[in-house]
Amino acid sequence: MSCSFSVLDLVPVRTGQTTAQAIASSMALVKAADELGFRRYWFAEHHNMPAVASTSPAVLIAAAVTQTARIRLGSGGVMLPNHAPLIVGEQFAALEAIAPGRIDLGLGRAPGSDPVITQLLRRTGTTSEAQQFPDHVQDILQLMGPDGATVRFTSGDTYEVRATPEATGVPEVWLLGSSDFSAQLAARLGLPYVFANHFAGDGVERAMALYRQEFQASESHPAPVSFLTANVVIAPTRAEAEERALPQLRQFARLRSNKPLRKIETIDEVQQNPSDALEDSLMQQNRQRWFVGEPREVADQLAAFAETHGVDEVMISPSAGAYAAEPAGETPGRLATLQLLVGAL
Repeated sequence: MSCSFSVLDLVPVRTGQTTAQAIASSMALVKAADELGFRRYWFAEHHNMPAVASTSPAVLIAAAVTQTARIRLGSGGVMLPNHAPLIVGEQFAALEAIAPGRIDLGLGRAPGSDPVITQLLRRTGTTSEAQQFPDHVQDILQLMGPDGATVRFTSGDTYEVRATPEATGVPEVWLLGSSDFSAQLAARLGLPYVFANHFAGDGVERAMALYRQEFQASESHPAPVSFLTANVVIAPTRAEAEERALPQLRQFARLRSNKPLRKIETIDEVQQNPSDALEDSLMQQNRQRWFVGEPREVADQLAAFAETHGVDEVMISPSAGAYAAEPAGETPGRLATLQLLVGAL
């Protein structure tokens, strides 16, 4: 099975780096991904995290459109409980009009934030209830279409609503998840599905099996469509790749152990400040699920991973850290991961 590759970007912020520098480095990365032939490039949604500048996928996608020519751009994903369906529909209908045929709308059911942030989001505008996720996904699909949606009142009156006045195309909607729920919903609605393997790791076989077994053909998707995500670090040597994996591995360990989060450490900081026993254990567990090493071996591992799970695409999260001496406005390790992977194919 031949395998295509895509990119997931959380716009990581490391020690000594500003938000502007982190975003600039991601814009350089998406431009490189476009030139290297990657299939798509998605931005995540996370809030109030010191190490993540990807808070607004729609804004970052709009910026990325100006840096690219052919690659598909999307959200991985918009966390729907944080937003009103109409706003999501309007934003992505506008993006589709700006870059026709190149926009993906990945939708997630989790809020992607803590309870305080959830309350702040509710104060700044109408949001969705997680329990209404299936209905709101269908609302968005209708709102973005040429015919729009119809609001029906108890009086019998109707009101027509469109996300954009005259749509000539619609973004491709994907459901994201790490549990059975989203897999089964995507199957029922005949939508593409992505299992978030980059942070879940468990349950992928069951979720993918449920999606394929229960899939109901839709007009736009007569057969199941899916891919998986993976954390990937590639360097010219295995030793360098293992070093570059350390900062993100420790960040994951801090997250899993409920320790205060911070900016992504440099490789130097991780090496100079050894992890405690719990962090070490969690880092080792996570490392087993990552793809880290020299170009040829990682390319082969990713191809085998895709073959095992019956997909023809893997979305990599380029998780290479930086050395303290590297420029704050660049991410050489992440860029090298993309370049070396393509070079090994």
